[in-house]
Amino acid sequence: MQVWLNGGLVDADQARLSAFDHGLTVGDGVFETIKVTDGAPFALTRHLRRLATSATAIGLPAPDLDLARRACEEVVAADPIAGLARLRVTYTGGVAPLGSERGDSGPTLLAAVAPQPDPTPTVDVATVPWPRNERGALAGVKSTSYAENVVALAYAKERGGAEAIFGNLAGNLCEGTGSNIFVVVGGELLTPPLSAGCLAGVTRALVVEWVGAAERDTPMSALADVDEAFLSGTTRDVQPIAAIDGRVLPAAPGPVTQKAMEVFAAKANLLQDP
Repeated sequence: MQVWLNGGLVDADQARLSAFDHGLTVGDGVFETIKVTDGAPFALTRHLRRLATSATAIGLPAPDLDLARRACEEVVAADPIAGLARLRVTYTGGVAPLGSERGDSGPTLLAAVAPQPDPTPTVDVATVPWPRNERGALAGVKSTSYAENVVALAYAKERGGAEAIFGNLAGNLCEGTGSNIFVVVGGELLTPPLSAGCLAGVTRALVVEWVGAAERDTPMSALADVDEAFLSGTTRDVQPIAAIDGRVLPAAPGPVTQKAMEVFAAKANLLQDP
């Protein structure tokens, strides 16, 4: 297997990243995960644009998106994977001192791809006690500083959930560790607005555009009464939620979720990048 690192393809077991790379020492980096189906990346342009948005939001130099696209295309072509695969593009601050200050060596760009299991038909989720900070410097940034998500996901799995759901400091619904959330309340499809601190998910945006959903602050307490709910994400598409904190929902998928799944699948098959 090969990866693409700082200019070209290299065998994965021979790839070398400096021990002083800021992405390793302080988590100073951003990334994108892109669904690849039978060698075709989904919505690649949208993902690369978001990579650039995340990078500039934390003060990294804007990545060369033509180079990033070439990295993605070359690594996908190097080791063809049948079916579903996960492509990850990581962009870090590069070699820097052992502290928060950035160095001047230039950024690191890495692209790698690996097989991805098909998503399960439904998913159980658990809420976690740690709120997202919707006013923080990393709000809405797809940062490599992912330890909070690791801890939250482990917490959820200990309680029977396959995904963790965060609220925010205002007590409103925010997002999952690697997904956005949609809920149906009184027949209306809702999702947290970006001002709630959630990631501007590519799949989320397509669901809002194609299916229609109101972007509205929703209190975490509403999860106790929602009629149906689903997650959206790059390797999930639209995934019905079967239970929240152990409460089994009336249907998974319910009628609104079923429609969202059908519309998303039909339009995704027609989507031309970008």
